[in-house]
Amino acid sequence: MTAQPTSAAPAQMALPSTSTGAEALVDALLRVGAEHIFGLPGGAVLPLYDTLYQRPELRHILVRHEQGAGHAAQGYAAATGKVGVCLATSGPGATNLVTPLADANMDSVPMVAITGNVPSSAMGSDAFQEADIRSITMPVTKHSFLVTDPAMIAPTVASAFRLASSGRPGPVLVDVSKDALTAQTKTVTDGDLAMPGYRPVTEPGHEQVRDAVSLMLASRRPVLYVGGGTIRAGAHGELMALAEMTGLPVVTTLMARGAFPDSHPQHLGMPGMHGTVAAVGALQKSDLIISLGARFDDRVTGVRESFAPHAKVIHADIDPAEIGKVRAAEVALLGDCRPTIAALAGEFRARVEGGTVPDYAEWVDFCQKVKGRYPLSYDEAPGGQVAPQQVIERLGALAGPDAVFTSGVGQHQMWAAHYLGFERPRTWINSGGLGTMGFAVPAAMGAKVGRPDSTVWAVDGDGCFQMTNQELATCAVEGIPIKVAIINNGALGMVRQWQTLFYNERYSNTGLRGTPARPEARTPIHVPDFVMLARSYGCEALRCEDPADIDKTIETAMGINDVPVVVDFRVHQDAMVWPMVASGASNDDIKFARDLAPQFEEDD
Repeated sequence: MTAQPTSAAPAQMALPSTSTGAEALVDALLRVGAEHIFGLPGGAVLPLYDTLYQRPELRHILVRHEQGAGHAAQGYAAATGKVGVCLATSGPGATNLVTPLADANMDSVPMVAITGNVPSSAMGSDAFQEADIRSITMPVTKHSFLVTDPAMIAPTVASAFRLASSGRPGPVLVDVSKDALTAQTKTVTDGDLAMPGYRPVTEPGHEQVRDAVSLMLASRRPVLYVGGGTIRAGAHGELMALAEMTGLPVVTTLMARGAFPDSHPQHLGMPGMHGTVAAVGALQKSDLIISLGARFDDRVTGVRESFAPHAKVIHADIDPAEIGKVRAAEVALLGDCRPTIAALAGEFRARVEGGTVPDYAEWVDFCQKVKGRYPLSYDEAPGGQVAPQQVIERLGALAGPDAVFTSGVGQHQMWAAHYLGFERPRTWINSGGLGTMGFAVPAAMGAKVGRPDSTVWAVDGDGCFQMTNQELATCAVEGIPIKVAIINNGALGMVRQWQTLFYNERYSNTGLRGTPARPEARTPIHVPDFVMLARSYGCEALRCEDPADIDKTIETAMGINDVPVVVDFRVHQDAMVWPMVASGASNDDIKFARDLAPQFEEDD
C-alpha cells in the first residue's frame, strides 16, 4: 500500500528556489561555459569569493595584479577562441583592468570582466574604494553594465558573453554592487537581456560579392591583405582555398600572423612600418587591395595619402564602422570573414568555370622577384655577442609550428613576428593595437591554461618583463609551466633605436643597465638578475651569453615541463629592427637596412 499525499503537503506546488546574487553569478558563468577565471579578491567581491570557495568546478586562478588577470583572460581567449573571464574588486582593483580592456577592445579579443562595487546605497558618496568603473570603461569596451538588482545578474552575464563573442568580438564589463551580490533572488536557469538594436550582420550580400569578384577578375595587380579578423572568425581554411584558387600574393598583418602559412610560396610576409619589403611593395604597387578582416591601421598605411595610390579597395569586415573609416572602399562586404571569404571563393570559381580567366602571371612574377631580392636578414652581432634575431629564429625552429608564442611590445615583438615562423592560426598572441608593455607573461599564462597540452613561450624584452613578471609566482603556484625568453639588451630597445636614428644617439632614459651608486664600482650592473629573480619565484632559470650556446639553452628549456622556466638571453644592445618605414614617412620610403632602400622596378 503506497502513502498518499495529504492536502496539507504542498509537494505538487514547490516554490521557486532562491540563491544569493553571488551564487546566481557563478551559476550563470557555468551555464555559459566558463571554466577558468583569473582574479584577485577584495572587499566588494568577498561574497562572490565565498561562493567560489564552494564551487570548485569553476577554477579561480589567483593573480598577483589585476592587470595580469586581464591579460591572462586575453591570452586564454586568443589561444582558444573562447571568452576569457577576469575578476576584480572595486576602486583600484577595477581600474587596474582598464589597460587590458582597452587592449582587448583594440584587438577584438572576446573577454568578460566582472568587477564588484560598493553597495548601491553608497554609490556617488565617494565611499571607500568607489569608482564609477562603468563610465570609465565605456570608451574601451564593447559594452559596460552596472547591476544593482540581484535578479538582473544572471541575464546580464549571459548577455555579456553573447556580446563579447558575437559580431566583432570584444571586451564587456559587468560591474555588480556588493548588496546585489549578497541579496536573495529567484534562481534563474536560462535567458538573457533583450537587445533589440544588436543585430550583427554575418553573411555578405550576394550583389556585393559579385561586384567584388568582378573587380578581382578585372584587376591585374591584386593583393589579399589579411587581418586579424580572419583568425577571430576561424577563417584560415577558407583563406587558403581562396588564395590557392586565385594564386594571388598574400600579406598578413601583425594580428594575422599564422592565418596563412609563412612557408607558403604565395605569402609575402607582414606589411607595415616594420614589414617585409615584398609585402610593403606589393601593397604600394597593387591596383586592387582585397582587405579581409583588416582595418588599414596607420602602422600599415604610413602616410595615408601615399598608401597604395593606384589601388581600388574591396573591404570585408564584421564591423560596419571600420569600412571606409580610413580608406574608401569600392565594394563593402559586411559580414563575418569565414562566410565572406567562402562566398568570394565560390563566386570566383563559378566565374572562372564560366570562361572568365584573369591574368595575374606578370604580377605574381614581379612579387616573387621582390621577395627573392629582399629577404629578411640580419647581421651577426659584433665581438661574439648574441644576435637577438638569431635567438628568436632558433626558438621558432626548435619549438616547432605547434608552439604558442606571446609577445610584449617593442623590438623583440617585431623580430618575433618576422623570425619565429608561423604555420598555424592562434599560435601568435600579442598586443597589436594598443601596444601594451607587460602583455607577454600574463598572456602566456592564460594561453597555457586554455591549451595545457601546448608548449607556450612568452618572448619578452627586459623592459616589458619588469612590468608584469610577478605573474611568474602565479604560474609556479598554480602549476602553469610557461616558458619565457627574455631578449635582454639592457635597454628600452625600440625607443633607443629611434634615439639612434633620429635623435643623434641622445639616449635619454632608455638604458636599463645601471651603474652602482658606490663610486668605487664602475662596471654597469644588470638589475635585477633575472635568473635569481625567476628562481625566487619558484621557476627554473637559465642564462645564455654565447651564440654557440643558443640551441643547447633552448633545448634545455624545452625539456623542463613541470615548472615555469625563464631564459635570460643577453643580446647585442645595438641591434635594430629592419625593414623600417619612419614615422610620418610614406611606405615608398621603406629601408631594408639603415642606409639602403629597395628599388621596385616593374621590369625586374
